[in-house]
Amino acid sequence: MSFTLLSSPLQGFTDFRFRNAINKYFGGIDTYYSPYIRLNGKLVIKSSYERDLLPENNVGLEVIPQVITNDAEEFLFVAKYVQQLGYKELNWNLGCPYPMVTKSGMGSGLISNTEKINHILDRAHSETDIIVSMKMRLGYDTTEEILDVLPILDNYPIKNIAIHARIGKQLYKGGVHLDAFQHCIDNTKHKLYYNGDITSVAKFHEMQQRFPSIDHWMIGRGLIADPFLPSMIKSNALEYPKNKMELFGAFHDTLYEGYSESLSGQTHILLKMHHLWEYFSVIFSNPHKVHKNIKKSKSIKNYEATVKEVIAKG
Repeated sequence: MSFTLLSSPLQGFTDFRFRNAINKYFGGIDTYYSPYIRLNGKLVIKSSYERDLLPENNVGLEVIPQVITNDAEEFLFVAKYVQQLGYKELNWNLGCPYPMVTKSGMGSGLISNTEKINHILDRAHSETDIIVSMKMRLGYDTTEEILDVLPILDNYPIKNIAIHARIGKQLYKGGVHLDAFQHCIDNTKHKLYYNGDITSVAKFHEMQQRFPSIDHWMIGRGLIADPFLPSMIKSNALEYPKNKMELFGAFHDTLYEGYSESLSGQTHILLKMHHLWEYFSVIFSNPHKVHKNIKKSKSIKNYEATVKEVIAKG
């Protein structure tokens, strides 16, 4: 059975620089979702969102913009904006688990509000011709919350629903709820995509066997931690390429160069790279030591020397 791999958006990580670098050095991802646009009540698009979605910054990539909102006017505003850039689809985020989002009744904090979900979808489909897709969790407090939403979604021509098989209050802790995901498959007419804990080729095969009807698979943190993963899944390879460190080094340098040009001051650049290395360190033989050494680098010069040494050792 053929399948599609998608990059799940992660705020602060999967911007256009990351997408382009992944595509250039590794490949394997068919479609990228951009990190969400959040308006906070003002109908204004921030320049960082604009840069991320400009067609010239995403050449050769299939990218789907995403919005996070609990307001119909905001949804319609963003829909119109992305259409002006040439996009035909807008993904609505009902999955973000972070408290600063969920306490505002957005992301996974909106899943229990079926009335508001229905209102926004009704206006989105009656006042625009944008294709709507969804990114969700199973709920915020319980895995049953989504089962109250699915009948509402069945009333609309939603392209697909990508479900991260956790609840919001878990954040990224604890396991995925596979039985609850199966209940979603059994209770909707819509096409579902699976998201959650695809961290290895073996894990991917395990999920494929568990859900034979699913042919779209989303990789989030697993892609940042192991950029080789999508291409290894596609080629069914259990071993890394022989030039693993050479490829990773080129990938890192491209990202580092891009962020060095766009971020001001060494503190911002180092903070950005330190966050990335929380994930990157996973593919090294001693992840904890690698991450610790990177975190200790407090200057650009020191950071560059540490990275060079880490990659040389593999």
